[in-house]
Amino acid sequence: MRIIRFEDEDGQVRYGLDQDTVLDGAAGGRVELLEGNPYGGLALTGERAKLVRLLAPVVPANIFCVGRNYVDHIEEFDKSVPEYPILFLKNTASLNDPGAPIRIPKCQMRGPEVDFEGELAVVIGKRAKDVNEGEALDHALGYTISNDISARRWQILGGGDQWCRGKGFDTFCPLGPVLLTPEEVGDPQTLHIQTRLNGEVMQDSNTSHMIHSVASLIAFLSQDTTLLPGTVILTGTPSGVGSARNPRIFLNDGDIIEVEIEKIGILRNPIVA
Repeated sequence: MRIIRFEDEDGQVRYGLDQDTVLDGAAGGRVELLEGNPYGGLALTGERAKLVRLLAPVVPANIFCVGRNYVDHIEEFDKSVPEYPILFLKNTASLNDPGAPIRIPKCQMRGPEVDFEGELAVVIGKRAKDVNEGEALDHALGYTISNDISARRWQILGGGDQWCRGKGFDTFCPLGPVLLTPEEVGDPQTLHIQTRLNGEVMQDSNTSHMIHSVASLIAFLSQDTTLLPGTVILTGTPSGVGSARNPRIFLNDGDIIEVEIEKIGILRNPIVA
């Protein structure tokens, strides 16, 4: 099932069934409505509503992020492969919708150097604590696309060796365009992932190249820790980020950044100063 969350013409937030691969939050289409909620169950109503604004498919309870989870991304920064997943949190207020602008922070630090990181995101559907790797994917509600937007100067210089400042600004966590349920995704470790800046390919990889699989990340995060329904886990980014390039490439006013993941679709956002 391809689930979307959207605002209708009456200003109500609804869940619907995506049948036409929504993109950019495009308005005007009529969406087949789902009743209920993703955690308790959704059912078709037989009714339709006009899509006015496409929203992120979930409102996260928490946003866990994983760093250095692709070997090629580690190599482009000349770092070592971590024994355990490198974890950090994004502010839940950084949530952003498909098609909505990513805003370059006004609090400049000699230029914030805003970068992109296309990633597969998994959404937890039921409480998970001390789950083993074999049962971990049973706790997944579904999968979506994320872009771990990062203000590199704030990440490296302005956060006291913590990454949450540089990665937690408003609009820095676009999610969408759909939530794809596990039976449609199949094996989450076989998905092609690509990031494009103004149409030019920046990142081109496959989730098979992850060091720590989605299942192992869920199991690791749940050790002595409850993952609540609605928890979003960003599973890491492959090589090709702007700050690792020579010359370096950062996001600027007027740019369009898009992340495409096989089966799920395309998450596209404009950049606004």
